[in-house]
Amino acid sequence: MAVTGFRGRVVALAVLIATAVVAVLVVVSHVLLGRVTDADADALARSRAEATASNVTVSDGHVVLVESDNEALDTVSWVYADGHLVDGIVPLGLRDRVERLATAGRSRTVTVGGRLLYARPVRLEGHHVVAVVTVDLTPYETSERRSLAMSLLLGGIAILLAGAVAHLMVGRAMRVVHDMAALADEWGDHQPGRRFDLGVPRDEFGELGRTLDRLLDRIDGTLADERRLTDEIAHELRTPLTVLRGEAQLAQLSGDRLAPESVLTEVDRLNAAITTILTAARARTGGGTRCDLRAAARQAVAGRRVEVAIPPDVDVAVSGGLVVAVLSPLLENGLRHARSRVWVTVRGRPRGVVVEVLDDGPGFDPKEVDRVFDAGMTSGNGHGLGLAVVKRLAASAGVAVRAIADGHGHVEVTFPAP
Repeated sequence: MAVTGFRGRVVALAVLIATAVVAVLVVVSHVLLGRVTDADADALARSRAEATASNVTVSDGHVVLVESDNEALDTVSWVYADGHLVDGIVPLGLRDRVERLATAGRSRTVTVGGRLLYARPVRLEGHHVVAVVTVDLTPYETSERRSLAMSLLLGGIAILLAGAVAHLMVGRAMRVVHDMAALADEWGDHQPGRRFDLGVPRDEFGELGRTLDRLLDRIDGTLADERRLTDEIAHELRTPLTVLRGEAQLAQLSGDRLAPESVLTEVDRLNAAITTILTAARARTGGGTRCDLRAAARQAVAGRRVEVAIPPDVDVAVSGGLVVAVLSPLLENGLRHARSRVWVTVRGRPRGVVVEVLDDGPGFDPKEVDRVFDAGMTSGNGHGLGLAVVKRLAASAGVAVRAIADGHGHVEVTFPAP
């Protein structure tokens, strides 16, 4: 229905423009043709008057007209001398007007009842002579009417052709969009990997198809990241639950009480995993947040033997909970591999604030540094979040995390500046 409506609007616009153009052309052509016919009729009248005037002469004191071989001129040209008709036959319907023109002392042109009358004075010594001629305008008016009718007919045909061509061309162009919509309906929810694949764009609709393909690729990548994050979080939740179940079964079989320290540790791991899920969700929906980096880093340390060298009044454009969720597993990873020392420093960049988590351990293998944050590289003996979860969490909030292989433990976290 939308396609039909769009097509109808385009066709209506094309017809409207064609009608306006045809109307302007018809009016202009009719006006120009009218001027041309008027000029032709006037030229014919003047040529007749010149021919009549050239035959007027004086003989024995009287004004006479040299006889012409064309007797038809007697009905369209007349000669008046001193107020009296000396040659020609004036129709009764024109006599009064012709006599008034004959008394004029200058050239005049008037139109009477579909006829053009033209009076031209003839200079003869001692006499007032006027040659009056007429031209029938009926052929010219008939020609104008026929030309107008033909112009309207051709204009109507042009308007119809413009509407038909617009309908055809818009329908052909919109066929691509219709096919894309039909393909999208066929894919449904079961073929998310399908693409339009329209090839090299040849018009705006091809550009639209390519843009939608890129958008679908980004959406597909985002969904894949979400699935990986869900799998990793599920793994992190399953690990402490398995430990709690094992401890409880062991205590049940041995008759001993369940160790509180073990329960609290696993509960903390569960709480941390759930906090990560909530933080990731809020990082996608929250906007305009900021926090004090030093306070959030000290919260992430939470009693660990970690040196924090962050000056006060350093803000980042993320929530404090996100900073804690990102830094905590990195600190835990550093404490597991450090020989004696773990520390956190900060430095500024034009587009963000870089937090460095360092330790004096062996650091990352240069061959494996690009795979540190992969799911398969996650350690199961630490805090429970895993570096893969940290990577997903950071990416969801626009935070960059990278490991550096420089001989000791070194991880850079770039938070956006407010």
